[in-house]
Amino acid sequence: MANWTLISASPSPYARKVRIALQEKNLPFTLQVEVPWDSTTKTPQYNPLEKLPVLLLNDEANIAIYESHYIMEWLEAKYPSPSLMPPDLDGKLFAKKVEVIADGICDALVLAFFEKKREEGMRSEAWTERQMRKADGGLAALATFVEQAGGSEFLIGGKLTLADIAIGAVLGWLSLRWPDHQWKTKHPRLNEYFERLDQRPTFANTRPSAQTITDKVV
Repeated sequence: MANWTLISASPSPYARKVRIALQEKNLPFTLQVEVPWDSTTKTPQYNPLEKLPVLLLNDEANIAIYESHYIMEWLEAKYPSPSLMPPDLDGKLFAKKVEVIADGICDALVLAFFEKKREEGMRSEAWTERQMRKADGGLAALATFVEQAGGSEFLIGGKLTLADIAIGAVLGWLSLRWPDHQWKTKHPRLNEYFERLDQRPTFANTRPSAQTITDKVV
């Protein structure tokens, strides 16, 4: 039986992907919540890039697996059943493409989120607008994928895959950190798909919550 610890920030969509995957694969773990931006974080002890999530394999000499893409690939390779990838090559490649877009949306919004936290007079509106354009373009792409799925509960092959997990994670984070964003009205079918996903137990019990950042980040 695995004896693992997942170090996560409570709002993190990247870590949420891993939390969902671990539960879907019935792999037990202990959740350790940190604020990676604060000076008290222990993240650098495990990840030289100082990013979360980090999966600690406590039963294997404290080996650390980090970066959500890699953790997801590691889990699928080591624990392939139940699989969270489509069975065919094209399906696998599409699922990874969806993950790239979903994580890219989040990357852009994280940059915009912290830009908003800069002091008055130090913010770049052009920079923020660029990040929001990237996020909006990504959301439009996800909405198109959902429409092409024709109302299916899941995006690929009628079963939960990495694609669904990635989309659900970023849209949950978007709802938390950008509550005034108009994506739900602009992409109603994407919102319907998200709301169905969000009722699944592994999504419902991993919904993000905000953290207070005590140290100055920007």
